[in-house]
Amino acid sequence: MKSRIAFLFYSAVVFLLMVSCGISKSLKHQPITAGYDQTIPVVDKKAATLFVSGNNSLLKNKHQLWELYVEGDPLQVGLISGALTDSLLKKQETIFFSKIKDLVPSESKQKFLRFFLKWYNRKLYLNIPEEYKTEIYGYSRYSSKDFDAIAPAYLRSLYLHGAHDIGHALQDLALVGCSSFAAWDSKSEDGNLILGRNFDFYAGDDFAKDKVIAFIKPTQGNPFMIYTWAGMTGAVSGMNTKGLTITINAGKSKIPLIAKTPISVLAREILQYATNIEEAIAIAKKRKVFVSESIMVGSAADNKAILIEVSPNNFGVFDVPNSNQIICSNHFQSEELKNDKRNKDQIRDSHSKYRFDKMTELFDNNPKINPTIAAEILRNTKGLNDKEIGYGNEKALNQLLAHHGIIFKPKELLVWVSANPYQLGEFVCYDLNQIFNETRDENSFESFERADLSIAKDPFLETEAYKKYEQFRIEDAKMDSALNEKKFIDANQIKEYQSLNPYFWVVYYKAGLYFYNNKDFGQAKTQFEKALQCEITTLTSKVQVEKYLKKSIKKLK
Repeated sequence: MKSRIAFLFYSAVVFLLMVSCGISKSLKHQPITAGYDQTIPVVDKKAATLFVSGNNSLLKNKHQLWELYVEGDPLQVGLISGALTDSLLKKQETIFFSKIKDLVPSESKQKFLRFFLKWYNRKLYLNIPEEYKTEIYGYSRYSSKDFDAIAPAYLRSLYLHGAHDIGHALQDLALVGCSSFAAWDSKSEDGNLILGRNFDFYAGDDFAKDKVIAFIKPTQGNPFMIYTWAGMTGAVSGMNTKGLTITINAGKSKIPLIAKTPISVLAREILQYATNIEEAIAIAKKRKVFVSESIMVGSAADNKAILIEVSPNNFGVFDVPNSNQIICSNHFQSEELKNDKRNKDQIRDSHSKYRFDKMTELFDNNPKINPTIAAEILRNTKGLNDKEIGYGNEKALNQLLAHHGIIFKPKELLVWVSANPYQLGEFVCYDLNQIFNETRDENSFESFERADLSIAKDPFLETEAYKKYEQFRIEDAKMDSALNEKKFIDANQIKEYQSLNPYFWVVYYKAGLYFYNNKDFGQAKTQFEKALQCEITTLTSKVQVEKYLKKSIKKLK
């Protein structure tokens, strides 16, 4: 017994030493800055919505979107981006970390979380290319000092680039339930490649307010644009001047034991250095990732799109040589990954297959895809066969929570990005030919928008249904609060809540929970039955409703 206790004690000591050693190395890591331009940018505030530093600028356009233009070596790109977006960067950090504090209010648990992040990310710096660590370092010089207790600014910025991957991996969250598609040859109106996607990432309304369209002209590789937010140098949606596009869709992952290359960083590398599909695949094969992801790559040079499907232990490419379209949601399609058990579970249990089928249906109904039709597809709130499934249902392509929608025409180097709210605002057009080839004039900085090509806002914004949906979101938060705090809810309040979004299963399920918790099992039974008549988002949710219905019926006997 003593020998066993001694063994466990020494094992624990060895483990803690190894962990401490690993964390210590990562905490001491510094990026390479030697050989780069060390000049600290000077920013000239021309107006409340225009900031200039040499040829570089940050401008807020009439759509309330921030347009960031930066050129230079990795350190300068980081420093200038940070200097120009200074207040936006601090604001986004505050919103993000406040969200974490809301989720983990306990100080002791926050302390454990900080240690866990340091341990989990101990190898992160070894899996990010040197130039991006340098760029992130430059950006981090303008980070808020308020969160230094979590980690020093540079390491904290590294951690944030892996935040999507960590949340996706550890909680298996489908926070990024994205939908994307591409059409070319006879499926495209002019025969040229066209792509569209919704980035269904939601970190709160405040986080989505200050969207940034970043136009980056690095000293090495391709100039490119990404649709992003302050502080984010990785790519979730973007296109370079060779007409290569990239978007990412989360897949089903197992929980990894250590952070590796964040998907957004891999996507950024492909965007900056690939000119065609073959080069994109070669770059993707070089990196080790720690979550599963579908990366849609479109190429003007190839006039087609493919999916690079990556996971910690596998790699596949989904090509469609005899087709003129490709559709992607949140499950894998390549031979290498489609039969994985987790992927099959994802198809069975989640809303991924439903959205995939909806995109297929809309493609079948539209013989030729153009930018306007692409925007209509991204904005669609209906279920299969135009069924009403409730606003905010994750089975819809437009879940009314997207950070952005985006459309690419790679050959023409045109991109359309959505303005708030969600992807319902105007799709604002930009021409990368003009942006990167025209001479910059320090005295006449204007929006890069191609107003003549922009797509009008969705008429849905002017409807009573939209107004009711926005009110529903307010009432839904109140309902959650009442359920959590076991508050009294008036029957008329429940009816009003349900009338705001009558086809959405959630309004009946939550009402059922309220009545069940208050031992009104007859009313609970009625509400759960109504929920089951709606299009429930996932199999897991449907099973949960059925369970409560059975319990209610049993209580009535």
